[in-house]
Amino acid sequence: MDSFELNKIMGAILGTCLVLLVTNFTAHAIFAPKAPEKPGFEIAVKEEAPAGAPAKAAPEVPIADLLKTASAEKGQAVSKKCAACHTFEKGGPNKVGPNLFGIVDEPRGQGRGGFNFSAAMKAKGGNWSLDDLNQFIKSPKGFVPGTAMGFAGIAKDSERADLIAYLETLK
Repeated sequence: MDSFELNKIMGAILGTCLVLLVTNFTAHAIFAPKAPEKPGFEIAVKEEAPAGAPAKAAPEVPIADLLKTASAEKGQAVSKKCAACHTFEKGGPNKVGPNLFGIVDEPRGQGRGGFNFSAAMKAKGGNWSLDDLNQFIKSPKGFVPGTAMGFAGIAKDSERADLIAYLETLK
């Protein structure tokens, strides 16, 4: 191979590198990524009222009364709010949260297909009664302070009752 052939090869490599470099600079100028002000995602959590503020608590309706008019079909629709983190089918996988098939009257913070519950949930103990589920779905952090569940809760009584009626059908 003579020096002319070597010069052509080196010129082609150098030309390719220059084209790639110019393309890279141009792409960064056109598609400049913007870094977020605060990294991560915001998780919506209900804000607690200040300690000195008067509470505007409506009288609590017992879950047994709410379940009399609850609809499991509507509850299945409400469960879509939970479907990002939970599954509902028998033997379904755990996601961010545990599978909820057969959760009614099951022990809190254990089992559920090997799901690793938070220390606060494990310490709570007991079984998931209908009233406990109602309180937890209403305000997860209020019922189990320190829970890893970032969901703010479902404030509407009828939606909670429908969801619990749906969970009762999953046995």
